[in-house]
Amino acid sequence: MDREISKIKIFLLLLFLNVNFIANAQSNSANTKNADSLSSKFNMDNCVNEFSMDKTVKTDAGYQYWFADKDFIDGRTLKMSVVAPHKATHAPHVHPEDEFFFILEGNAEVYLAGKWKSVGPLTSFYCPSNVEHGIRNPGDKELKYLVIKKYEKK
Repeated sequence: MDREISKIKIFLLLLFLNVNFIANAQSNSANTKNADSLSSKFNMDNCVNEFSMDKTVKTDAGYQYWFADKDFIDGRTLKMSVVAPHKATHAPHVHPEDEFFFILEGNAEVYLAGKWKSVGPLTSFYCPSNVEHGIRNPGDKELKYLVIKKYEKK
């Protein structure tokens, strides 16, 4: 139970830091009109998202659950990926957005710029933009991790 509480505390801290970092980077000149607009746009119905297996998206390696998809808050996303034993969601790859991973359960092998490293639960993994990276499950149990990413608007 203490371990689960610790995971939740770490997750909330990471989410808070990510949201604050992005919000501060966008603009420090919010006005009252903006605040009124935001308070009418966001409410308990769309700001609270409880996990449900019914809303998962199946993948070849397991499933994903989007707590916040790229259409919710200016491209900022939060998802949980669950990867079956001895699988990977995809091969190492490159894209313009940076990504932040946080291992919740299981063991992972993370790849960054030509090197692999084995890691366990409560480990973070930052992937800078345009740097080849990947993650896979070498273990015999499911791997669960969070992904925080901001997609650029096209």
